[in-house]
Amino acid sequence: MQKRLESLDALRGFDLFCLVVLEDFVHKLGDAIDAPWYQPVMDVFTHKSWEGFSPWDLVMPLFMFMAGVTIPFSMEKYRKSATADAPSANLPQKALWKRLTRRFILLWVLGMACQGNLLGLDPNRIYLFSNTLQAIAVGYLFSAVIFLHTRWKTQIGIAVALLLTFWAAMEFITIGNFGGGDYTPQGNLAEGIDRLVLGRFRDAARVEGGEVVFAGWYTYTWILSSLNFVVTVLTGVLTGELLKSTLKERKKVWLLLGMGASLVVLGWTWGLVHPVIKHIWTGSMVLVSSGYSMLLMGLLYGWIDVSGHHRHLTLLKVYGMNSITAYAVSHIISFSSISRSLFHGLEQYIGDYYSVLIHLSNATILFIILLFMYKKKIFLRV
Repeated sequence: MQKRLESLDALRGFDLFCLVVLEDFVHKLGDAIDAPWYQPVMDVFTHKSWEGFSPWDLVMPLFMFMAGVTIPFSMEKYRKSATADAPSANLPQKALWKRLTRRFILLWVLGMACQGNLLGLDPNRIYLFSNTLQAIAVGYLFSAVIFLHTRWKTQIGIAVALLLTFWAAMEFITIGNFGGGDYTPQGNLAEGIDRLVLGRFRDAARVEGGEVVFAGWYTYTWILSSLNFVVTVLTGVLTGELLKSTLKERKKVWLLLGMGASLVVLGWTWGLVHPVIKHIWTGSMVLVSSGYSMLLMGLLYGWIDVSGHHRHLTLLKVYGMNSITAYAVSHIISFSSISRSLFHGLEQYIGDYYSVLIHLSNATILFIILLFMYKKKIFLRV
């Protein structure tokens, strides 16, 4: 039996810890300190406003990349049945499609809830495609199907084809005032397609006087970008296939580090003509982020699974082994009423640091819930 990749649990836990705990802590602490010397720390935990790539821009691509890594481990039994000629292969295939469909729907609905619009019960604030979980849903579904029916060389070919399709569309297709090589926030093709397809259901859009008004500050795109969402997850699939292979463990480490470094260099080089922009998920950004993800995976795999450093991983595994739960609960449920009830008397003494205390209290409550689930071996899957 294939042993569990503790490095993957640890990396996923680190990603989720950054997302649900560290980001708000760093920013709230920065607001309280309000000093120039702290700005470099804030920059690390802040997305680029448009072009470029900050360390914090890696959080979402890494989450998607790791979803891809799991596919070879969880889908291999279906892959074998998918190529079987026996009639008995029909049952596993039905179970497979039920599983994929359920996962897609649950991730999509959870994404709408996490974005804060669905649970508002306001029809005017229902937006269809606007969250990381929905990007994972798209990338996972298509990547799983590709994995089931192709081998790694074909998967690389499909990934390259999708990257080039996105690039060609951005460069040569024009819709109204959008496209034709324009990579500005308000003029790129991906923006135009989202406005055309999603219309009123695009995040932050509203209807005034019978006309759809799009928020100028909202520059994330989803429809055309889905081509590259698939590629991000596919790079994880290829990583998972390498980790599952019979190659020697140390060779796997060096291959991951070499491929990761190569993708980073290739991505930044391509970025000279096809800018690295996370908001629209450009191909160069995919290569850069997937390269960094492979490097992190290779380093942790070598340190934990190969060299055997398994101690002191509990904190990361608590978050990593219930990653979707951690993400969804942190975005949907607010524990602030509990925290403020417990610590309201301290606000007069600690001033601006009160918000830091409340955030740490909220994070502690979430951690207690996740720790309880971890101890009871309750691991929720979608």
